[in-house]
Amino acid sequence: MSSRSLPEETETGPTHPGNRPTHGVKPGGVHAGGAAALTLGALGVVFGDIGTSPLYALQTVFSVDHHAVHPTQTTVYGVISLVFWTITIIVSIKYVSLIMRADNEGEGGIMALIARIQAVNLQRRWAKVALVMLGIFGASLFYGDGMITPAISVLSAVEGVEVVSPGLEAWIVPITLAILTVLFAIQRFGTGAVGRAFGPVMGVWFTLLAVSGGAEVVQHPGILRAISPTYAITFLSEHGGTAFIALGSVVLTVTGAEALYADMGHFGRPPIRRAWFGLVFPALLLNYMGQGALILHDPKAIDNPFFLLMPHWSRIPVVILATFATVIASQAVISGAFSVTRQAVQLGFLPRLTIRHTSSKEVGQVYAPAVNWGIFVAVVALVVGFGSSQHLASAYGIAVTGTLAIDTLLFFVVVHVVWHKPLRTAIAGAVVFLIVDLTYFAANLPKVVHGGWFPLLIAAIIFVVLTTWQKGREIVSRNRVELEGPLRTFVDEVHEAQPPASRPAGTAVFLNANRETTPLALRANFEHNRTLHENVVIVSVVVERVPHVREVERVSVDDLGYADDGILHLTTRHGFQDDVDIPRTLRRAAKHMEGDIDVAHASFFISRMTIVVTHAPGMAMWRKKLFVAMSRNVANPVAYFGLPDDRTIVMGSHVEL
Repeated sequence: MSSRSLPEETETGPTHPGNRPTHGVKPGGVHAGGAAALTLGALGVVFGDIGTSPLYALQTVFSVDHHAVHPTQTTVYGVISLVFWTITIIVSIKYVSLIMRADNEGEGGIMALIARIQAVNLQRRWAKVALVMLGIFGASLFYGDGMITPAISVLSAVEGVEVVSPGLEAWIVPITLAILTVLFAIQRFGTGAVGRAFGPVMGVWFTLLAVSGGAEVVQHPGILRAISPTYAITFLSEHGGTAFIALGSVVLTVTGAEALYADMGHFGRPPIRRAWFGLVFPALLLNYMGQGALILHDPKAIDNPFFLLMPHWSRIPVVILATFATVIASQAVISGAFSVTRQAVQLGFLPRLTIRHTSSKEVGQVYAPAVNWGIFVAVVALVVGFGSSQHLASAYGIAVTGTLAIDTLLFFVVVHVVWHKPLRTAIAGAVVFLIVDLTYFAANLPKVVHGGWFPLLIAAIIFVVLTTWQKGREIVSRNRVELEGPLRTFVDEVHEAQPPASRPAGTAVFLNANRETTPLALRANFEHNRTLHENVVIVSVVVERVPHVREVERVSVDDLGYADDGILHLTTRHGFQDDVDIPRTLRRAAKHMEGDIDVAHASFFISRMTIVVTHAPGMAMWRKKLFVAMSRNVANPVAYFGLPDDRTIVMGSHVEL
């Protein structure tokens, strides 16, 4: 009996996620030109959301709740001070300096934190389950954010035409819907070519933010005093109710902070940090301070301080540039939703959905049709239902602040249980940042009745879907194992069968989720037909809780206790960001397996389960019905595993739930 991994070797041919460079995950040896390219790429993909917040953030602060925050010197200085310290603490310190250290083999985002926590043993199982469920709710909130961001970003940009010509107000919603329709329609083509233009466009955008804001600061340098936290403290202490209302909108300045972490796997930490501290951070601060200075000497500018900051002659070009920038911001969030969906599928929280790869070179270039059009329908409803970025801002903030707090909690759990830092250190850090996060979350709670219910409703629905699939899959897998029986016992039965089973020439490949059990298709073929192919390969695909598995570590072969009997078990390991291509894996492994494995003419067998709902305990009946409905929409396993249509046989069986 033996089980062995394949020897190290390289393979030519198309680049594959498992062996391609991961775009800066280990960028220590990147040359200067490559570092500059990664930094420019990060500028275009990572910072679109947070980079377009100046379009609506301050405008919302001074317009929310029927202009409750009056543009006086105390409030303006207090608001700008809050903006400065909010961006500094949440983005510069928490995300860029701390949380980005908690990568999962180079990948970031809340799913990476979940994977890190799932991989460790906690003393109390309920604590681990609770943390994972909290993380799943955070991922669910991300979808709500992904629906609001395109709507509010594009709306706020197009609203610039009203500043240019008030008579165009009636065209704002139609123009916004047209842009969004085109944006979602082109998703199926991928963003490879467009993505290369993102960096330069956002470079121009951030330069515009810095120059326009800086020009106003030069004329009114007194606004620089707002850097002192005393102005924020004074504002909070002297204007409690007003300040609390302002906090609910100030947090809009850090929308997209999660993207810094979620997109880390695309470029690595150093390029993102360089772009943030070298251009994005100073550009944002200069623009917000410029808007604050403008409001101080012209309180009427609260109607649209961003566009009124621009010279009159430049407003039409700026509207066009802002529209491009918001499309880029929307693109980043939509792509992030595709990526989160794929990770959720790989980690077992969603069924196999149709996910297409739109690039053979770029990490994360995937397209999920169901997710794309689901988000589009929600975005259209948001634009039509709310009608303006000011109204839509009332729905924005709950999802953002909820995700910020969950990231903080999960990160400091990783600090303690994974990095083994003292518990008091982890608690102290968590308390400091949670005070900030939960203060902003509390400030956004009044928004629930004014539209904030929308992202919460979306998050609740998605949370139920994710947890229902996870629980149902566990029950079905357990019942399926009982039906399949131990694999080694089955192999013993084959050897002891009298008369021996017929072994016609050829290769049969059976896919099975469990490495220890017998594929139902294989068992049925033997018990009913007393036939096995000359070469039988049982393949189990294991998705590890890391983004990528190196090609040389991907395959291990087990002869199941009998050498030269033509029955083998192959375990293929993939990261949750890797593609699964069974024929390709078999071609690579064939030379190291016993027998004449003819992959080019092999027959592939899949066992397809029909779920039978029962009254057995474990799940509520409505959740069982939801699970069955979801299982009917599972992506075709033939396409998912890269199997040839003309040589794949699907055999059905029933499993109770």
